[in-house]
Amino acid sequence: MAEVKLHGFWYSPFTWRAVWTLKQKGIPYENIEEDRFNKSPQLLQYNPVHKKTPVLVHAGKPICESMIIVEYIDETWSQNPLLPADPYERALARFWVRYADDLISSVGALFLSTSEEREKAIEKIWEHLRVVENNCFGEEKKFFGGDTINIVDLAFGSVAKFIEIGEDICEVKVIEAEKLPRWHSWFNNFKDVPVIAESLPDHEKTVACLKSIIEKSLAASRKR
Repeated sequence: MAEVKLHGFWYSPFTWRAVWTLKQKGIPYENIEEDRFNKSPQLLQYNPVHKKTPVLVHAGKPICESMIIVEYIDETWSQNPLLPADPYERALARFWVRYADDLISSVGALFLSTSEEREKAIEKIWEHLRVVENNCFGEEKKFFGGDTINIVDLAFGSVAKFIEIGEDICEVKVIEAEKLPRWHSWFNNFKDVPVIAESLPDHEKTVACLKSIIEKSLAASRKR
């Protein structure tokens, strides 16, 4: 097997997607932990455009952007497929993956919100989540892909975990079982999948790390 390396931040929801995919496929890889504030020359060489993680390096060739990495892995290793075989279902999956990226941007806004802005930021997240709640879950479906997780679960799973961390950082409650019962049930099912449960970042450690990063970012903004 050609050598596989993953450059990422352990606390990044985008890196989680790549990690979960590699684990789901059972692919051994070398994890290269990057420093957010002092990125390695290799990372900057592999991703000269955006200079971001994650970057998957397979046989010496870099692949950038989290969901492009997920699709690349899925196409390269056929076991435990993540994209539907049917072209229409595959197109739908890609649509919801894109929607998950829109949602993660709204979650990021919550992290950086002031106390005055927080209510509006939460309402924006709810607006997105209600769309998912009303359009993506059938009563017979345990996951977006049915009985097993697929690419949409991985995309939204990173968002759901990011929201859970944001709730503790901002000391708010966003996901309530009464308001979003299907989403709440799905996320519990997702976290119980063995490869996901084994790969979830430590919650308290992640909250502390991201809280520190956010505080430094806000302090730097105030000095400008």
